[in-house]
Amino acid sequence: MSDSFTPLLQSSPIQDFALTVLGFLIYLLLGLVPLCGVIYVIYFLLTLPLRRNERARMILDLIELGLQEGRTPEATITSVAASRDRSLGVRFYLLAAHVEEGLRLSQALEKVPRVLPAQVRAMLIIGERIGDIRKVLPACRLLLRDSVSQVRGALNYLILLAFAATPAVVIVPVVLKIFVMPKFVEVFAGMLDGRSLPGFTRLVFGGSTITTAIQLGIVGVIFLVTLAYIGGPRLHGWIHRAFPSAQDWLLFRLPWRHKRLQRDFSAMLAVLLDAEVPETEAVSFAARATANFAVIRRARKVCALLQQGVKLPEAIRALDNSHELHWRLSNALRRGSGFVRALTGWHEALDAKAFQLEQAAAQVVTTVLVLVNGLIVATFMIAVFLVLITLINTAALW
Repeated sequence: MSDSFTPLLQSSPIQDFALTVLGFLIYLLLGLVPLCGVIYVIYFLLTLPLRRNERARMILDLIELGLQEGRTPEATITSVAASRDRSLGVRFYLLAAHVEEGLRLSQALEKVPRVLPAQVRAMLIIGERIGDIRKVLPACRLLLRDSVSQVRGALNYLILLAFAATPAVVIVPVVLKIFVMPKFVEVFAGMLDGRSLPGFTRLVFGGSTITTAIQLGIVGVIFLVTLAYIGGPRLHGWIHRAFPSAQDWLLFRLPWRHKRLQRDFSAMLAVLLDAEVPETEAVSFAARATANFAVIRRARKVCALLQQGVKLPEAIRALDNSHELHWRLSNALRRGSGFVRALTGWHEALDAKAFQLEQAAAQVVTTVLVLVNGLIVATFMIAVFLVLITLINTAALW
């Protein structure tokens, strides 16, 4: 009987099938699983702004639904926290815990600053001060749309260049200088009795230390930008505490951020003026809603001009010298109301322009990095191949 089972046990098709299945499983474990893990990490980091803003948008929706039902924001937050829904995040429940202790929404937001973006938090606090949070919710939602532009900018290969292409381009010249060039020098000197290398080769590899330092500097800047993108509000808060003026000045000077600061300031100013807040307070509160010291300093100049009797459309030039804001405010002041309606079109135009500028900047930076890296690699390759061409020509003359 044992002899009858021997051919079956030694059947090569069964063994081949088993080995194929085993090899496929090993391939999955050693190949696809790590690859999927890397892809998921990249996806997770890339979409961080969208997830942060989605949680913020959910909180705003809950507050608005509560207001429509006649409940205060504090009561809404407390009742929603009782559901223990994990999608709201840990910080929402910390906020709810402070509200349950008897704090108002503005006070609880100060205790848990990262539950919402800084500008949204400032807008809600201002809404509470004017007695109607519902009025500031449209401005909050307009601000949360910025995350789409940030993610699309990151998709323009900036993170790919930061983690893959640029480090590789830095490593190539170093490897060539340490391992390749000494061999070429030895071969060239042995064949031509110590004759020097071609002039272009000497120029490229003689200054490779400076070139490498420049490349390392570029890589460092790109990694810092990537870290700022991934770090989000926590990192920005640390930098803001360490260098508040420098960070806000830089953000104010970036064209797309400047447009968004204009939009946020104007949107809050329109809401406050429609709520019949005095002009001086409205300008001060609107500047605080931007959470930018550069805007706040300029707003103080506007407030000083208003106290001197200057009309708002003229005084606002100290903060924003755009003609459109000036004449829109002038038209709204003639009617005495309708500031939000009068400025809505301008806010949408600013938002679209900021999106366009941010995407254009991402495209330009990516293109420049690719061209610079290609130029550096081409320069090193030409320098190496000049040595080979010289060797071939010398051998042909023999």
